[in-house]
Amino acid sequence: MKGTDTAAEDRVFAALANTTRREVLRLLREEGPQPVQDLADHFDMRRPSLSEHLKVLREAGLVSEQRSGRQRIYRLEAAPLAEVQDWLHPYERFWRGRMKELGALLDRMPDDDPA
Repeated sequence: MKGTDTAAEDRVFAALANTTRREVLRLLREEGPQPVQDLADHFDMRRPSLSEHLKVLREAGLVSEQRSGRQRIYRLEAAPLAEVQDWLHPYERFWRGRMKELGALLDRMPDDDPA
């Protein structure tokens, strides 16, 4: 990924490897910033376990935390996801090319006559 060090890249990919953390990111994307308890209500786990997931996301730069009184509000930070997109782009081009080749091959094949 451009402009980041390998350790930062590894933290982002490690954070994204977990389904709970991906779901937290989806919730923050779709529903906006939320306190920990609102996020925890979506999962069948104790709040300390969710806090560990939030810590991983925070260390990867994927979420930020802001205190509001006694609450901690979490917000999606999408910049590292753009870097993941940049890393994935060549693979998307590769598969688009392969699918185009497959389509061309199928177009050249004779149709089966059901008669």
